[in-house]
Amino acid sequence: MSSATSALAADPTAVSAAAPACPRALGESLDDPVAQAAFTEWRACSDGRREARSRLRVTGMYCAACAGIVERALADAPGVLDAHVNAATARMALTWDPAQAQLSSLAAAVQAAGYGIVPDAAAPAREVRQREQRQALWRLFVAAFCMMQVMMLAAPIYFAAPGEMAADQRQLLNWGAWMFSIPVLLFAAGPFFAGAWQQLGQRRIGMDVPVSLAMAVTFVASTGAAFDPGGLFGSEVYFDSLTMFVCFLLAARTLEQRARHRVISTLEDTIERLPSGAQRLSEGDAIEVVAPAELRRGDRVRVPAGAAFAADGVIIEGRTLADEALLSGESEPQRKACGAQVVAGSINVDAPVVMRVERVGAETRYEAIAALMREALVQRPRLLRVADRVAGPFLWVVLLLAAAGAAVWSVIDPSRAVWVAVSVLVVTCPCALSLAAPSALLAAAGRLARRGVLLQRLDALEALARMQRLFIDKTGTLTEDRIDLAAVQDVAGTPLEPAAASRALQLAASLAAWSNHPLSRSLVAAAGGEPPQWRWQDVQEHPGLGLSGRLDGVAARLGRRDWVLAASDAPLGPVDDDQAGLCTWFVRMDAPAVQFRFQETLREGARDAIETLERNGVRVTLLSGDRPQRVAAVASRLGVADAQGGALPQDKVDAVAAAQARGEVVGMLGDGINDAPVLARADVALAMGQAALISRQRADGVVLSMRLDDVAIAREVARRAVRVIRQNLGWAIGYNLVCIPLALAGWLPPWLAGLGMALSSLAVVLNAQRLSR
Repeated sequence: MSSATSALAADPTAVSAAAPACPRALGESLDDPVAQAAFTEWRACSDGRREARSRLRVTGMYCAACAGIVERALADAPGVLDAHVNAATARMALTWDPAQAQLSSLAAAVQAAGYGIVPDAAAPAREVRQREQRQALWRLFVAAFCMMQVMMLAAPIYFAAPGEMAADQRQLLNWGAWMFSIPVLLFAAGPFFAGAWQQLGQRRIGMDVPVSLAMAVTFVASTGAAFDPGGLFGSEVYFDSLTMFVCFLLAARTLEQRARHRVISTLEDTIERLPSGAQRLSEGDAIEVVAPAELRRGDRVRVPAGAAFAADGVIIEGRTLADEALLSGESEPQRKACGAQVVAGSINVDAPVVMRVERVGAETRYEAIAALMREALVQRPRLLRVADRVAGPFLWVVLLLAAAGAAVWSVIDPSRAVWVAVSVLVVTCPCALSLAAPSALLAAAGRLARRGVLLQRLDALEALARMQRLFIDKTGTLTEDRIDLAAVQDVAGTPLEPAAASRALQLAASLAAWSNHPLSRSLVAAAGGEPPQWRWQDVQEHPGLGLSGRLDGVAARLGRRDWVLAASDAPLGPVDDDQAGLCTWFVRMDAPAVQFRFQETLREGARDAIETLERNGVRVTLLSGDRPQRVAAVASRLGVADAQGGALPQDKVDAVAAAQARGEVVGMLGDGINDAPVLARADVALAMGQAALISRQRADGVVLSMRLDDVAIAREVARRAVRVIRQNLGWAIGYNLVCIPLALAGWLPPWLAGLGMALSSLAVVLNAQRLSR
């Protein structure tokens, strides 16, 4: 984190929803180019202009309608090109023209609408969340405490028999209840009235409008009844219902807020893993502390135990354990010795090491993850947009029903007209409807992030749940970037006896240790990693052919088939062109020639993952540009019946398009640059964690864990998420269909309506949290 960002995090004048204007310190930080680098991306347009895209945290939001109000406030501000607000995460992606506006002036426009913004950097955002949580707990405490006092004052009135309590005693108890209701109305319920005022000022109806109207009507009617019994408002007071409703509603919102904050914190933990400084070593091994942004490829960096790796690179001194849990989903620290790759943002948990920087800045896997997370946090999924559109008209219906109910009951029984109107306004508040989709999507995204599957587009969950066909690339996706020894054979292809095979492997591996060719490294690994140190002499590497040398005065060759066999008396015979690249030959002039056949290494759990997917109704097709014979061999080992090799990028796109034309929902899992077009065409696209940058950008999600079983788990989580969303929507709609007639019939008192509304919202959030487990 930069010094400017640190100063901002420590600034106690950070923007809040109640602030009348943008604080000067924050305004200067928003316009500071150094501070902007932490939360703003710059893009050059074709006409020479520059556009800025800032990631911001919106404060003071309490419902889905708030997102539209903030967007509308910015739409009228000069210099704003685009603004998207996600109400579920309180995140905003703001695209603006620096030639027409400054970020501080746009912050002032948001302030004028009754909200605030801070940079989407972990420290200030966390400070805002903590302040919101403290305020929410204080409001809940005041509401609960005053509710208990009002209930104690109302209890004698409820329990007294008719005529047992004198009128002045009853009025005195009502006055006491009125006094305890004032702090509930002015302080505890303050956010509801502030939100309603802002929504009305924007000429929009949000969920705070009917709630605030119900509170105001209840308080005014009860006040009139308390101070003028038998007057216009009758003699019945509802201070107990008012305070109970506010308490229940605040409790539900507080629990929903804490659940949302947990998801955001989990995602932010990954975004802020880079250290504030790195110990760069000079040529004389002197330590210079620099910012991670100042590191360059080739720099040597000392990483103390307990510190985070500041860049992607390789260990060159020492050995340690690295915690990559938040980056790859690995629950256990991974061993890292000399030559091992390390990832920016992972934690060195064991011992100091020295690394050589290979990738910095936007090239690092950490920055790719952070960018994907930031993009996911500002997405407004289709289901959420549908819920927002439904909630608006629904609120107008609520107001009309409340007015109609009050009008009818003013004729039937005027003393109950207010009671019925308040019950209708309270019970129909669509909080549960607006929380149904975002709470489930965020919980599912958080669950998958912990597994090492990061979604860039939350809409992908819906498509992933409906996926019927999955095309998978072979190289780098189903297979790893290494090969394993499969067989040791003679010239005719007959397997050698175990003892002879072991002897030949040790001899060949001892010569292969002199080369860095992939087949040589695989041969050494097959021999146990440390072959016998026989004294080879006159070792030479012949580019494109192989190695030659002498052992105990006897010449030997290791390498290409025709070159090796030319030095022996063995016949060349036919060549298996498909296996030529996965086979190396060895001959020592005093022994027959030997061939070592290799096979591609399947990723761990690949076969189980494919079996799980097909068992759950997903047809898996292997789609690769590699030779058809090799593709068929890998497909056979995996049990995949449908495989296509030799596919060009356009062939892959055509295969996906053909499946879509048949009505199938198609997914694609790949990693190469040539997979980018087909990833863009698929209904849902996933890229492996080490995929090319363009493939990651085209994908809906990235499998950071590199485990294929997480793809099967992701689909199952997506299916559960869709089921939970349907359950939540069904509950919210069913609850309203049942409770609205009860409220209109006068069978649902306001306090019970408030309890039902709060419990319905709480039930939706808790049901969604099941996805986190």
